[in-house]
Amino acid sequence: MLPEYDVIVVGGGHAGCEAAAAAANMGSRTLLISMDMAKYAQMSCNPAMGGIAKGQIVKEIDALGGYSAIVTDKSMIQFRMLNRSKGPAMWSPRAQCDRMVFSNEWRSILENIEHLDLWQDLVTELIIENKTVKGVITKLGIRFESNTVILTNGTFLNGLMHVGKQQVEGGRAGEAASKGISEQLSNHGFEVGRMKTGTPARIDGRSIDFTKVQEQKGDVEGGQFSFLQHDFITNNNKSCYITYTDLQVHSILETGFNESPLFTGTINGVGPRYCPSIEDKIVTFAEKEKHQLFLEPEGHTTNEYYINGFSSSLPWDIQLKALKKISGLEEVKIYRPGYAIEYDYYPPTQLSHSLETKNIKNLYFAGQINGTTGYEEAAAQGMMAGINANLNIAKKDAFILKRDQAYIGVLIDDLVTKGVDEPYRMFTSRAEYRILLRQDNADLRLTELSFNMGLANEERFNLLKEKIKSRDQIIKFIKEQSVSPDDVNPYLESVGTTALKQKRKLVDVILRPQVKLDEIAELIPELKNIINSTKYKKEEVVESAEVLIKYSGYIEREQQVADKLKRLEYIKIPKGYNYNDIHSLSTEGRQKLKKIAPKNIGQAARISGVSPSDISVLLVYMGR
Repeated sequence: MLPEYDVIVVGGGHAGCEAAAAAANMGSRTLLISMDMAKYAQMSCNPAMGGIAKGQIVKEIDALGGYSAIVTDKSMIQFRMLNRSKGPAMWSPRAQCDRMVFSNEWRSILENIEHLDLWQDLVTELIIENKTVKGVITKLGIRFESNTVILTNGTFLNGLMHVGKQQVEGGRAGEAASKGISEQLSNHGFEVGRMKTGTPARIDGRSIDFTKVQEQKGDVEGGQFSFLQHDFITNNNKSCYITYTDLQVHSILETGFNESPLFTGTINGVGPRYCPSIEDKIVTFAEKEKHQLFLEPEGHTTNEYYINGFSSSLPWDIQLKALKKISGLEEVKIYRPGYAIEYDYYPPTQLSHSLETKNIKNLYFAGQINGTTGYEEAAAQGMMAGINANLNIAKKDAFILKRDQAYIGVLIDDLVTKGVDEPYRMFTSRAEYRILLRQDNADLRLTELSFNMGLANEERFNLLKEKIKSRDQIIKFIKEQSVSPDDVNPYLESVGTTALKQKRKLVDVILRPQVKLDEIAELIPELKNIINSTKYKKEEVVESAEVLIKYSGYIEREQQVADKLKRLEYIKIPKGYNYNDIHSLSTEGRQKLKKIAPKNIGQAARISGVSPSDISVLLVYMGR
């Protein structure tokens, strides 16, 4: 007799792995169904985690008790902190990973989580009774029953791959498409759309002439994503390389445009504007004579390289011919050509903020099924869906992060409130409160919340308390201690800032942009001893203290703005509110409000098409 589950997760990608882990770690009897258990959290596109805004999301997943950061650290082959020349709100960690190790580490974690069962199969149908999901049916005809189901099917839903005029059904190279679920959900009233993404050719590193390309090394000091104090043995020494296309390359690519599915109308799905194919770039940016490409290693024990910036669905021979005209790739050999893939997605305005669907009770969507792109965005949604499925079963309130609490909160609110008209990718510009949502303070923002609901473990919570204690000791000393010119003037002059003429508070010295806390601590034995006595990672404690000292004014002002706007979140809109009765609303505003059905005025104000005057009208009708 088959067991009954609390949560069934369909799909073993980044969203599915985090969803299953979160639900099981919170005590739910969980089943993860995947087509191939050797490819958990497969890096189907580039072998990297993090980057601008995405790095912040990975840190937030870690702070909540997820695994993406831990797996990244275990599989890392290069680490870089992006945007160090800018303010801390823009600092973003990024890592190249060994994609085989990444997937293997995820499998090892999943196989050792209590309450989590694994099953290799293809889900073809949902069990739906009275507008409530009851389980799934697989291709093998097996019926698994559960209280909740989370769909994280990625690009597999009616996936169709394109290389020139050739079309192959599948979710990614060498793997079958998932059929049946889209048709079933469409019959249950769901809107289904099509999106498109692409991937470049993979090449043999032995055929690259590295003397002709520019080396891009990782940070000398390395780094890690997880807030846990692990000592993973990482080989953080693999370089990436930079090269460029030119007009000759562009001319060769143009000879294949008559066979490109992007230009012949074969592809109907909407692609990512910010990450276009190479053929899109040539047309859109016709004035550009070259485009930058990154050659990224796929791992330590493979010769395979990923050509970031050269996604294409042109015929394979055109791709190869063009690649051979790129500096450093004159003798290139490819393992497989690039391809485009079309797949079904469900406009995410059909979801509540918990990621539960509005049409079917206890059914959750996470990842590319919601119109997003990127491993990090998918993993974040998966974790939140797993958490909320567990809370749903326990009849507890959903866990919903607000826009001033996390990039994850911005991501989900954007999806369910604004919807998507192209594959959604997180950018720092999407967040109104970037100074509050820094990568260094994700644990300060989120770990206690997660610990209190039973996901983040005691180890994480104790480390957080130790970090706060050590940080505050450093700040207290700096605010109280004075320094003399003899103590610091040689250092101040060496970094190009004005020497002291008399004793000053240490905090006034550290406020200078040229001065670094870790460097000046070497001159002050008492401060150095406080730093060295911390039981938490010294580098992170020092960074946290320095950011709070130097940017406290900005942080406080942004928090005041967030608190002021947050008041609109507390003005609730009754469920099923009849907007047709408010004749002074604009026609577009009324239509959008009826479609999205916002829960409060704050959410209503963020709906595209709802004007400030519409909000003023609503406030009057809400008695404000």
